[in-house]
Amino acid sequence: MGAGGFIIGLIIHLWGDPGELDIVVNNVRFNGGRLDTHNNIPMIITSALGIGIGSNAGPEAPMVQVVGSLGSWFARKFKLKGNEHRSLSIAGMAAGFTAMFGTPVGGSLFALEIMHHKRVTQYYQSLIPAFVTAGTAYIVFQLITGLGIAPVWKLPFAFHIDDGIWDILWAMVYGTAGALVGWLIIWSFRVLEGGFKKAKLPFYIQTTLSGLILGFLGWQLPITRYFSHFEIIDLLNGSWTLGILILIILVKIFSMTLTVTSGWRGGFIIPIFFIGVTLGMILFKLYPGQNLGLAIVCCMAAVNACVTRTIISSILLVATLTGYASIVPILFAGLTGFFLAPRTPMIAAHMGKEKLLLQD
Repeated sequence: MGAGGFIIGLIIHLWGDPGELDIVVNNVRFNGGRLDTHNNIPMIITSALGIGIGSNAGPEAPMVQVVGSLGSWFARKFKLKGNEHRSLSIAGMAAGFTAMFGTPVGGSLFALEIMHHKRVTQYYQSLIPAFVTAGTAYIVFQLITGLGIAPVWKLPFAFHIDDGIWDILWAMVYGTAGALVGWLIIWSFRVLEGGFKKAKLPFYIQTTLSGLILGFLGWQLPITRYFSHFEIIDLLNGSWTLGILILIILVKIFSMTLTVTSGWRGGFIIPIFFIGVTLGMILFKLYPGQNLGLAIVCCMAAVNACVTRTIISSILLVATLTGYASIVPILFAGLTGFFLAPRTPMIAAHMGKEKLLLQD
């Protein structure tokens, strides 16, 4: 992975920064939705290489950026401006997310919610275009995968929700635990990001060193390697002690934040869901009398809502991806994680400040 990190860093060093989620959000919010397709080639190459060799960053962020820029390209071709241009860019982002997860409703709302967690209705005019493109992407997703209308991550145990108000109270407990883990993720992200800024290493050295560390951790604890799309099921089907589960969640948090802050390209939503699953299993180990399925889905929603501030889409994504029977406990867990999140979000663009724009 060290060699892969060197190649990724060298490509970005020579070709230029292909962008990141913060920059995409800022372009949509402050630059009329204009995204440059010229950044797609280095983004596709670097993210695909990283995913292929086992990085902890997933394809969701590159998909959102690449397909969103295609929406922006069509807007320029049709000479659309202002909100119409922005709507097509957001519609492209929704299609990209849906193509990855197969969740048209959650993908559409994620594209809107990631823009501004406090004013999701600010871009309401983009909702119908987002639904249209997400629905189209979902049809293509089904034609390619043949999965049918079924959860992507089918939990290997029966659903069980029959405790009424106690399920809600447990969901809030899980939401609190998820918020604590979310704080740990954000703290780890800020510490590593600050460390790399102070070190001022050449970019390709930075990605090489992080690749060596990631390779070592993945070798010692293989379940934490890759971006965790398939590893979630492996985790659920495995037999793990409490100590190993705690080690897994700590290594995964460090690996994910190291991947993103050191310059490897990719997203962190799927790894966050993996962390949520691990947290639910840890809580079940601590108190075996709980509902394991409820603990897992609630922790998934709470951690993601805390870190990304996407409360609505987090709830819908978890419910759709796992096929869990009731959305209500997930709602309470997600709300708990959202309201217990730090005041300063991990995604800098959520602070409403213009950071950097991808230039056309």
